[in-house]
Amino acid sequence: MADALDLYFDATTEAEVRALLRRLTDAGVPAATGRPHLTLAAAGSIPERVRRSLRTELRLLSIPDLLLSTVGASSGADRTLLLGAVVDAELLAVHSAVHDVLAGQVPNPSAYHFPGGWLPHCALATGLTDEQLGAGFAALLPPPALRAGVAGVAITETHTGNIEFL
Repeated sequence: MADALDLYFDATTEAEVRALLRRLTDAGVPAATGRPHLTLAAAGSIPERVRRSLRTELRLLSIPDLLLSTVGASSGADRTLLLGAVVDAELLAVHSAVHDVLAGQVPNPSAYHFPGGWLPHCALATGLTDEQLGAGFAALLPPPALRAGVAGVAITETHTGNIEFL
């Protein structure tokens, strides 16, 4: 994917997630780099006309604080250690609204982020071996419960890391 629609955390939450990333590094697990975030959607690109529509829609939405309280892992080739968000009606409403704007307007949308199949999370480490995954769980348990304020919504160019806040 080339563009992602991401929620970026407030400074307090970002510092708390970075502390978790340091715990992983101290345990020998290659932690994620870049700003911690939660991805709402991803696509081959999000054109400027769609970005304008997203800006308009986001002005009408109240983006809730998130509760990040579950340490988990994804299966498959790109094994990811993640900090999962509790799913509530407000978060689902925001997610659904942005997908209504994106529907049919972006090339190659990521099915991983579609309503009904989306697992809201902050990635802590990716591409892990079984040993690294086990060490990561050991380093992060018991799981923290972080009240995550959202500082902004942005389009992140995944290949360059460029972030454009909406």
